[in-house]
Amino acid sequence: MFDENLLPLFGINRKNKTKRFVYLVICSDIVAMTPSHTTPSHMTLSRTLNVLAALKDKSAVDTLYQESLGKNGWLTKKIQTLKTLDPLQQKKTGQDLHQEKKQLILAFQEKKRVLEKNTWEKRLEKEYLDLTLPSLSLHEGRLHPLSVAMEQLRNILKKMGFQEEDGPDIEDDFHNFTALNMPPHHPARAMQDTFYFCGKDKAAQKLLRTHTSPVQIRALTKKPGATRLMSVGRVYRCDYDQTHTPMFHQIEGLVVDKTIHMGHLKGCLEKICRDFFENPSLAIRLRPSYFPFTEPSAEVDIQNHDQQWVEVLGCGMVHPHVLANCGMDPSVYQGIAFGMGVERMAMLKYAMADLRPFFENDQRWLSHYGFSATHETDAP
Repeated sequence: MFDENLLPLFGINRKNKTKRFVYLVICSDIVAMTPSHTTPSHMTLSRTLNVLAALKDKSAVDTLYQESLGKNGWLTKKIQTLKTLDPLQQKKTGQDLHQEKKQLILAFQEKKRVLEKNTWEKRLEKEYLDLTLPSLSLHEGRLHPLSVAMEQLRNILKKMGFQEEDGPDIEDDFHNFTALNMPPHHPARAMQDTFYFCGKDKAAQKLLRTHTSPVQIRALTKKPGATRLMSVGRVYRCDYDQTHTPMFHQIEGLVVDKTIHMGHLKGCLEKICRDFFENPSLAIRLRPSYFPFTEPSAEVDIQNHDQQWVEVLGCGMVHPHVLANCGMDPSVYQGIAFGMGVERMAMLKYAMADLRPFFENDQRWLSHYGFSATHETDAP
């Protein structure tokens, strides 16, 4: 056994037996070594290879590499002494040292490869996985009925030639009310309980949009003329009960042209409702109603399985004032518009009685009403 009392002779602290001489204690010929044997001239290729073969730790291998081939390594210093030799000795000694260096490099590469392989084998043994055990129970994700309904309606309108437009959720008074024929103090504003942001200047006061119609106003103002567009997104109103929530989703459609009329509107809505509810003979009727941004206005009803009429959406011919507010001539252009709540359409299609569970994140509800991730959302 190597006497640890000799460690200080090699400049090694008992408590720190690593660093430069960490590899010496595993070599059998170290017992007879003295500090004078630590100079580069007393280190040899065979001794270095013996030490390397016995090492078990990557950090120790790196240390030995530096002691051999590093900037101050024993072989590096031998190579540096070549310049002191005569030309004939330089050639022979240089070739020998080059072969030693090449052999050492290959030995260190192979040692690191073996250590890495051993590390992986130990890790595989430690992280052993019994493939015969039963697999873990995995719960398949479900598509929310609201997402499915929204995508179905969006696809139906896209196939009819509608281009989707987008706009901000935080709107100003002009785009949300005034441009839609609802000037300040208009009684129609009381129909929509609005979330307003605090501000002293009423004219510049911001609000959460109460419908997606401002998207259409922005699109027509930016590019007046014939168009066919739809707007899809969240809207906000101060209401909460079985059929209303403070935040819900709307899809609105707008067609502007020189010859568009109410007949086009009825045919368009028949196509949308029959495709969405997957019933080609679905009965539809238009009931006279009032909206400040359309004239004439109507509400659309469909006939359910009990032969009763159920309201689904609102529609009408675009009011001339709205076209004028967008920089268009109402005597040349006219338009049709319609809007529907996505949640209401989903409730009617999937026979849901309460709107509030749509937003309660109840996994039991979603497991019951949700759809497989492979569910087809294209219109028939």
